[in-house]
Amino acid sequence: MDIFGTIIAPFKWLVSFIMVAFHDGLSSIGMPAANGWTWTLAIIGLVLVIRAALIPVFVKQIKAQRGMQLLQPDLKKLQEKYKGKTDQLSRQAMAQEQMAMYKKHGTNPFSACLPMLIQMPFFFALFQVLSGISQAKDQGAGIGAMSHEQVVEFDASSIFGAPLSAALLHGGAGNVAVVVLSIVMILAMTASQFITQKQIMAKNMSEEAMASPFMRQQKMMLYILPLVFGVGGINFPIGVLIYWTTTNLWTMGQQFFVIRRMPTPGSPAARALAERRAAKGLPALSVLSGKRDEASDAAAAAAVEIKGQRVQPQRKNRKKK
Repeated sequence: MDIFGTIIAPFKWLVSFIMVAFHDGLSSIGMPAANGWTWTLAIIGLVLVIRAALIPVFVKQIKAQRGMQLLQPDLKKLQEKYKGKTDQLSRQAMAQEQMAMYKKHGTNPFSACLPMLIQMPFFFALFQVLSGISQAKDQGAGIGAMSHEQVVEFDASSIFGAPLSAALLHGGAGNVAVVVLSIVMILAMTASQFITQKQIMAKNMSEEAMASPFMRQQKMMLYILPLVFGVGGINFPIGVLIYWTTTNLWTMGQQFFVIRRMPTPGSPAARALAERRAAKGLPALSVLSGKRDEASDAAAAAAVEIKGQRVQPQRKNRKKK
């Protein structure tokens, strides 16, 4: 076994164990063991377990992203300070000051990628499990926590006539159901990923962050990542496409909740939240702590006044002596 296989092996066992646990649970309540929808729900259950376990990591990611956005003005000043200085000492000094800035605010540019990096071993493990179904069936073996009997059941399972272990590029091109379902799932996978990133940039970034060099990289990733997964999707078995589409939908819903309830300071979503709270007569909240933010009460009131005419206070008549 190569190094990659050695690293992925425990993830393969864990992924297959979670799938088998959900599959057995669904079978115990009456769903057919060899039915494609039973295994599809088991894959969705796998997504729910992994994403629920990653919620603490997601919270850290949100804090790190906000820290990076709030740091953009300081980073811009740092870049202007060393602008035109290409000698090694200047570059080293700039890197040290930049790292000190990240450390002070408890953030770094790689924090935004952390949830995806953690998910990748599970993704590759699931890919290897589903891709090896046919081979394991022919060899009379199991895969990870899946017994040979369960491997045979999975190999025979399908949804809408498309086997869950079939891939568009590897033997599935001759099956119309595999072609159609693969294309639909690839489009859903890439669209959900694009929409998730787009709503962050459109609603949950401050003006300073939008004008930063960091934002230019984000815009590139907005189009590159869906393209990479879209092209790579022709290699993915149907079961893997279900997994990745489901996890993208989870991310999209999670981001929608965060943008609406805990937006980044200075972003359009933060202003919208202030308007909603002011319209209800509620004090503004600090989007970072969830507590009342006295400094933004006035801003919230001003936001509401823009929408309607301000009621002028009535002057009281002075009491005659």
